[in-house]
Amino acid sequence: MYLEAVLKDKYIIFKGEKIMKKLVAVFLLATLVLVSAFCGGGKEEAVKNDGFVVPENGYDGSPVTITFYHTMGTNLSDVLNLYIQEFNKLYPNITVNATQVGGYDDVRDQISTEITVGNQPNIAYCYPDHVALYNLAGAVTALDSLIDSKVEVTHADGTKEILGLTEDQKNDFIEGYYNEGRQYGDGKMYTLPWSKSTEVLYYNKTFFDQHGIKVPTTWDEMEEVCAQIKAIDPESIPLGYDSEGNWFITMTEQYGSPYTSATEPHYLFDNDTNKAFVKKFREWYQKGYLTTQTLYGAYTSALFVAESGTRSYMSIGSSAGASHQRPTADSNGNYPFEVGITTIPQVNPANPKVISQGPSVCIFNKSNPQEVIASWLFVKYFTTSIEFQAEFSMASGYVPVLKSVASNPQYKEFVAKADGGKYITSLSAKVCLEQEKAYYTSPAFNGSSTARSQVQTLLATCLSSQDNGNVDKMIDTAFQTALDECEYQN
Repeated sequence: MYLEAVLKDKYIIFKGEKIMKKLVAVFLLATLVLVSAFCGGGKEEAVKNDGFVVPENGYDGSPVTITFYHTMGTNLSDVLNLYIQEFNKLYPNITVNATQVGGYDDVRDQISTEITVGNQPNIAYCYPDHVALYNLAGAVTALDSLIDSKVEVTHADGTKEILGLTEDQKNDFIEGYYNEGRQYGDGKMYTLPWSKSTEVLYYNKTFFDQHGIKVPTTWDEMEEVCAQIKAIDPESIPLGYDSEGNWFITMTEQYGSPYTSATEPHYLFDNDTNKAFVKKFREWYQKGYLTTQTLYGAYTSALFVAESGTRSYMSIGSSAGASHQRPTADSNGNYPFEVGITTIPQVNPANPKVISQGPSVCIFNKSNPQEVIASWLFVKYFTTSIEFQAEFSMASGYVPVLKSVASNPQYKEFVAKADGGKYITSLSAKVCLEQEKAYYTSPAFNGSSTARSQVQTLLATCLSSQDNGNVDKMIDTAFQTALDECEYQN
């Protein structure tokens, strides 16, 4: 107990330090914006981003050093470094400093601080709300002029390519992933996708087959399946859903109901449609049909792979976490059950919606235009290379952002091995590729991450509340509290 208390205290201190670090970074950014506005005559002028002007000669071949902040561990860094060598065969005068900076929040916090002194990197892993934060100071390069540029670039071996993206390259990106770069309210492109994941439905295929249970494709069918499973195994919790935030946002997308907007007013989720599905899922929770990461206190995959005690037979979680949804094999390599993977249930299967997750990359403004050009060439190479996208996907568990990777011989062999046991990551990738037209992204603005955290809290609160006297009033209060908190924090 003493050790637990000590560890808990350390965790609280650490968490507090991270929160303080983020707050300081945001404060510094806000201060920079205000100072710039005062000197230049207005806030709008201070954050205005007219985009990058491509020099007439494009890349002039001069020596340039660029820094790339990422979150990759050793195995993925090895893949990255191998392809940096290939990149340098084309552009030997571009030196790439690839720097691992903790997790995604660590990258955000460090860059937010560095922007205030003009010491930000050239390129970084990012999520949409990170980019919105950086652009409080107009720090991110709008990519439109680079994407559209017809200027020729000469490689070290004398071959040429255009600086921008060809139509074939643009069309090769999975549409939902590519469109994430324009979710900022001004119509400009700020990111390109690097690698992606989504949510999928994992289910115990052995159990489903044994009992003749149909895999649900709609939320109505999900309710029926949960009732069937509960009747077979009363002690079970049929469904585990890891992310309450993703669940809430996905339902708004599937219903076509307002959630947020990149332009003011930002917070639109307090409406009757959203309250109705929250009330429905509360009923499911009260019946013992489901749990979530917050309510369970851990990733719900632990319930899905449990060999005894309370179990679940379905789990909705990240496609990149497929190996965690696979039960432990015995000494002979046999698994206690086969895992099935499919698209999450839909309101309307004819118009499916699944969330786009995983990192994109952005380029930061620099006084030397050749740094921006070199950064763009790096980003273009890694996001349009079929070979890199294939190898990175196989090594990471994320899915490639290019349609053509599916035809890559190595990747085709990888996907062909797909099964619900040893090659579960291949099965996850296969499902993701099959639903490429279903991906959506939410609007991004400074405060969009606050909205996500607040609807996550809202949903968990409404599911677990013991106030059964006036459920509608309790839900109304939870929505209003979330809305007030969003507006207060931003």
